[in-house]
Amino acid sequence: MTTSGNRPRSPSWKVVLALLSLVLSLLLWVGGLLDSLQRPSVGNALSQRQLELAALAAPQLPVQLKEALVGAVPERQLLDELNRQAKETSTAGTPESSANLLQRALLEANFGRSDAARDLYRQLQQAGPPLDQRPLVEALLGGDRLPSERAELLSAPVSHQELLHQLACQQLLKPGPGAPAASCRNEAAERTAAVQLVVVNVLPAFALLLGLALLVRELWQRWRGKAPAAPALLAPPLTLVDVTLLVAGGFVVLGDLVTPLVIRPPAEALLRALQIGSPLAEGLSVVIFYLGLMSCPLLILALMLRSRVPPEGGWLQFRWQPLGLNLRRAFKGFLMVLPLVSLVGWLQSLLLGDPGGSNPLLELVLQSDNLPTLLCFALTAVVLAPLFEEAIFRGVLLPVLGREFGMGWGIMASSLVFGVAHLSLGELPPLFVLGLGLGWLRWSSGRLGACVLMHGLWNAITFTNLVVLGS
Repeated sequence: MTTSGNRPRSPSWKVVLALLSLVLSLLLWVGGLLDSLQRPSVGNALSQRQLELAALAAPQLPVQLKEALVGAVPERQLLDELNRQAKETSTAGTPESSANLLQRALLEANFGRSDAARDLYRQLQQAGPPLDQRPLVEALLGGDRLPSERAELLSAPVSHQELLHQLACQQLLKPGPGAPAASCRNEAAERTAAVQLVVVNVLPAFALLLGLALLVRELWQRWRGKAPAAPALLAPPLTLVDVTLLVAGGFVVLGDLVTPLVIRPPAEALLRALQIGSPLAEGLSVVIFYLGLMSCPLLILALMLRSRVPPEGGWLQFRWQPLGLNLRRAFKGFLMVLPLVSLVGWLQSLLLGDPGGSNPLLELVLQSDNLPTLLCFALTAVVLAPLFEEAIFRGVLLPVLGREFGMGWGIMASSLVFGVAHLSLGELPPLFVLGLGLGWLRWSSGRLGACVLMHGLWNAITFTNLVVLGS
């Protein structure tokens, strides 16, 4: 590993500024991590959506695969999950959504518990369902309506949620044991749900097994001393004070705190002047704010390195070529870190439950059905975030810390900062492990470009799963 030689001591004003930035950033990070506990977790929505897909897809699955993929009675699992969420919302003092109330009531009715279903219908009626759903709730409560009128009620807004539509149909039309039962089914929607279920469950399971095999092989080769030696890792000619100013001052204080305050008014005025409304305005706002977040630390980094003659490949060593080599290393790194992140996430849920505090962007992606808005979210998550975060955490922070304290400590410390910077206490352990995987790839390959591609692939897979579950 090469170094930049004797580095001059930082002037006292820079040391003081770095210490102030560090104190402010620590206060902001601690506050942000604690605040994240009050944010809702996307985990409940993901679990519920997967169980809804399972219940909808069950009739289309072969008998041999049905129990393995969706369980014996997926509707029972869905009802148990909805009841669990209802207890959580009751404990937290927040109201249960009308859609969940309606779905719980319909499931209770389909399991023959009419009294429990009626109580939930009444609760929904008292809470005030959406205006266009009130006739449906009244009919489910037993209002006198002709069969033709009951059929018309199935065109209510719940009809775009196919499982709710089927459950409501079974209660409104009361199909008998013969052919009329088929009138409540939409086989095309069931087949689509089965495909979605495979995408979000079966394919990740195969990737997990392949990643575990690659991880065992890599450990075996390194234990036997047959793994290739890591290339020399070039660190930018920056001091620890410089890096503190870059991360704490540029990324946290200016990027997270000051930039949104400066950018929000003109950004909102611009969107209004262009007559861009919701939901596209939310997507463009995310892109604009993230570009603003990137600008401060990247400008500071450029000023720090402006008088230095860069080596071949640049100070950050992106080394994009050959692209095929970077892609292979990124894909291998993704597969190898997948079982480790999954293990940590499973242990966390087993020991601590769901602490909440998901990244708000995850919920936005899951709930959005607007293509231009989703493209804005994808640009931020799959392109901008990997480029920026890898430049800061694996391009600068890791090599400098590795030069000063050893590469192992550099990887661990940069991974911890990477995890904390996302300001989500619930996601901190998995993000720390992901950071370790990205740090290992940076060290073993000497290529920051491979890290950017691996990070982008990770975010792209997460994004795709959210879109598939939300579609």
